[in-house]
Amino acid sequence: MKIAVPTEDGMLCEHFGRCEEFAFFDVDEASGNIINSETVPAPEHEPGLLPRWLKDLSVDVVIVGGIGPRAEALLAQNRIHVIAGAKRLPPEGLVRSYLEGSLQREQNICDH
Repeated sequence: MKIAVPTEDGMLCEHFGRCEEFAFFDVDEASGNIINSETVPAPEHEPGLLPRWLKDLSVDVVIVGGIGPRAEALLAQNRIHVIAGAKRLPPEGLVRSYLEGSLQREQNICDH
């Protein structure tokens, strides 16, 4: 499984479509362990681009703070599961919490 987290200054970016980069985590589903991670600059902002880009990178899950309904729908169309409302924390900690079933979430701050 591959998990993506949009980041800014090494922390979760609060707005999915405006992030500087993405942290990617390859997870062994049997053990729930992170087996690889990397950070990649995000492509320039263009409506509808990120869902296609993430699909091309074989992402299964994105953990976000805020995300608009259109982006969320496009991710779902690309069979990418969205976990919205995550707190602004370091991405690896968010992924570990998600894998442990203890990820704390707040309201999705984007409604546009």
